[in-house]
Amino acid sequence: MLRAIAIILGIVIAAVGGVIAYRAYFLEPATAVIISERGVRELPNTYRTIEGLLLLALGAVIAFFAARPRRYNS
Repeated sequence: MLRAIAIILGIVIAAVGGVIAYRAYFLEPATAVIISERGVRELPNTYRTIEGLLLLALGAVIAFFAARPRRYNS
């Protein structure tokens, strides 16, 4: 029962992290605008993107380790 909860929790955390990273990088307004001689460039919200990627990795690790088969030494 606890393994199933850990797997589901890991998948949910990974999905939330993926959504946060995707929205921060592609959809939400830029946090900075760089104006140079070559033109105007917008920068995505880097901290939210990193936060989302960390949550994605953490959720994947939780789900992976919870889903691994147990080996009992007897």
